[in-house]
Amino acid sequence: METIGFLLVPDFSMIAFTASVEPLRLANHISGRTLYRWVLLSRDGGAERASNGVGVLCDHGLDDAPLLPTLVVCSGIGGHRYDDRAVLSWLRRAATRGTQLGAVCTGSHILARAGLLDGYRCTIHWENLAGIAETFPEIEATGELFTIDRNRFTCAGGTSATDMMLHRIAAAHGETLAIDIAEQMLHDRIRPGHAHQHDAIQPNPVMECKELNDVIRLMQDNLEEPLDLATLSAMLGQSRRNVERLFRKYLDCSPARHYLGLRLKRARQLLSQTSLPVIEVAVCCGFVSATHFSKCYRDHFGVPPRSDRQGQRARVAVGAL
Repeated sequence: METIGFLLVPDFSMIAFTASVEPLRLANHISGRTLYRWVLLSRDGGAERASNGVGVLCDHGLDDAPLLPTLVVCSGIGGHRYDDRAVLSWLRRAATRGTQLGAVCTGSHILARAGLLDGYRCTIHWENLAGIAETFPEIEATGELFTIDRNRFTCAGGTSATDMMLHRIAAAHGETLAIDIAEQMLHDRIRPGHAHQHDAIQPNPVMECKELNDVIRLMQDNLEEPLDLATLSAMLGQSRRNVERLFRKYLDCSPARHYLGLRLKRARQLLSQTSLPVIEVAVCCGFVSATHFSKCYRDHFGVPPRSDRQGQRARVAVGAL
């Protein structure tokens, strides 16, 4: 029997948490044996509230938590700002005792802040990928559904937590059991960890053109040093005229306008999730001057980058009251 602890932090993702626990419950149910046991932890042992407002009763606080062979940090909205020193120290002590550490959704950010992902590969929800990569350059952050690297395992959250747990169950108890669990959950297929997060997103009917998707993926992979349209087209074996036609037909805009929007979206994530100076955010998103960046940002979002950052922080502070 494997005992797994789940550390719930304020505003944790309910879907990622339940998607982690339910495969364990079904493993016990289908096998007819107690293969897994789980305990729920919070900082002080009281109930913890998820981002959807639902409170979950916990079994232990950190002071009376049992020694756990495996521990999963469950986080969600605002996980990139979580900086409870007592919790981070407790996680470091758990690691020194040999506890295998996992994270779902933005829990990877908490493990990173505790210094427990240095030298490891990890993943996190795509919205937080740019932030963790810039804040912790010593970590290899991927865009995968889930990543298992030695005694660390992390997932992007949402239903990818189910895939990660099914992979662990298959490794310990065989693929047949994992497949039976997936069928019970109406989970049509067990996705591999190396699958890219955006490959798992529901296709937009407007975006079912492979040629267009290839161009957009290449843009997303080159935000810090944007490629000109001629280079983009040549790298994909398409003509510049055809690329322009695809963007007009499916997105009603030029390739340059869409590319700019992707870069500004990344900039907004970095402003929200990191403390990088505005000029560094600009450079990370392919802008050569702060003035040009600020103008483009204001035109796109209706507010200058500094004001937007302050507004986002103010909204978070109000939500924490």
